[in-house]
Amino acid sequence: MPKAVLFDMDGVLIDSFDAHYQSWVDLAGETGKTFTEADFTWGFGRTSRECITKYWGAALGEKETRRLDDRKEVLFRKIIADKPPIMDGAEALIASLKAAGFKLAIGSSGPPENVMLTYDYLGGSDTFDAVVTGMDVTRGKPDPEVFLTCADRVGVEPDRCAVIEDAAAGVAAANAAGMISIGMVSTGRTEQQLAGANIVVHSLRDLTAEQISTLVNAT
Repeated sequence: MPKAVLFDMDGVLIDSFDAHYQSWVDLAGETGKTFTEADFTWGFGRTSRECITKYWGAALGEKETRRLDDRKEVLFRKIIADKPPIMDGAEALIASLKAAGFKLAIGSSGPPENVMLTYDYLGGSDTFDAVVTGMDVTRGKPDPEVFLTCADRVGVEPDRCAVIEDAAAGVAAANAAGMISIGMVSTGRTEQQLAGANIVVHSLRDLTAEQISTLVNAT
């Protein structure tokens, strides 16, 4: 039976913590607000729209929420435009998974313009069998919609999928989808926050195709 690995993007495939945090700070500054690292931590795995509603208020209305959402992502892309900060070990792990016959997908709450920067840099459709962005789902993590959509698009049953995530909300989404959850400690995250995962690692270099296959086969 086929197996799949579904990658979160931010904090897993790219080390985007600083760039995302700075873009939120810049947006807040433009609108006369402040934005703290604690605010940022709350938003891990959630869509930008959910964060804007929480910190700017639901009374903004759809049009202004969309404008702030678009502006925040423009600020982010300006920061990483020259070269996405690809996570150490990502390319080697992807190559080994491909060689082992895994289906691969990106499942991110981010907007398509952001996700495609990383998708294209890592080989696009030559590397990934599917990509799901925040525009493809109506509910952000911890809801499992993003990962269930990935599984459907790669044609693999959820219980044959492993998810690599760096956020508690993402781990919860993977668990809710009935998938193997692999928590990866990255910038701004702790092992304790990922305690709900089946296993926790500190680097993509700590993972092998054989190890992930064993985890999936054990379910």
